[in-house]
Amino acid sequence: MKTPLLIEQHFHGCYGIDFNTASVDEVLFLARKLLGEGVGYIFPTLVTDTVENINRQIKIIKDAANLQSSDMARICGIHLEGIFLNPEKKGIHNADYFMIPTVDNFKLVEDDFIKIITLAPELTKTELFIYLKDKGIKIQAGHCVGADLTYCDATTHTYNAMSGITHRGKSTALSALINDDIYTEIIADGVHVSDDALKLLFKTKQMNKILLISDCLPCTHSEVKEFVFAGSKVYFDGVKATSASGTIAGSTKLLPDIVKILAQKDMFSKQYISNSYAYHNLELRGEIEWDEDFNIVKISY
Repeated sequence: MKTPLLIEQHFHGCYGIDFNTASVDEVLFLARKLLGEGVGYIFPTLVTDTVENINRQIKIIKDAANLQSSDMARICGIHLEGIFLNPEKKGIHNADYFMIPTVDNFKLVEDDFIKIITLAPELTKTELFIYLKDKGIKIQAGHCVGADLTYCDATTHTYNAMSGITHRGKSTALSALINDDIYTEIIADGVHVSDDALKLLFKTKQMNKILLISDCLPCTHSEVKEFVFAGSKVYFDGVKATSASGTIAGSTKLLPDIVKILAQKDMFSKQYISNSYAYHNLELRGEIEWDEDFNIVKISY
């Protein structure tokens, strides 16, 4: 089977590199390695941090994008996942750095290279929604409990770190499933979401609104077993990465790994790859050839 190259729109690092601490050279190294894995486009994702560190890393990633060569996954922009989240659903994020989602607070980290922002819609001022829309930034609901997705383009890692399915009242996950205008990120690594929950999403959502993501961590495809992420010590046991308290910190699979996992369960569709291209209005780039066991046998770009 052949598919276009993959798009990683939500991931925090791999090969031992963390976008919240990476240098320009490390970002470029990662981009080159990822193209060799079949990933053609990337949106480096920044987790909650101080305003100073977020601004520093935005500049570093932007500088790396300006130095790219053709043998690298193209850096398309930054996914800002931190600082505008709800403490009730903070996950691994450090709530000490959270801020109310307002225009003034966004301007503290604003940059034209921010292309996606995850925020808690129930805490967000209408003026910020309008401000972000005017700038063409994708707005995603995540780490939240709000059910009103009026201003949102998508939900971030659907089911995880949000109010879940309920048969009474409303919730973020329920709104995501029944709203045909909303794209839904999903981590299908076999750890973050059960197969039944995946099947529910795949059956409920329009097929062209499903976005496969990895949300992978620096330990992915590396020998790293213990590391600091979002200010917390994280432990990777070979299957999942968690904090000392047991909170899942993110996945340990790259998107090509997740495609293989889904395909082996007969739950994969090529449409899921095309959706990311449509969501970001990107031109199809290159091709992956997979064998019958969904191992990559050839990458063209």
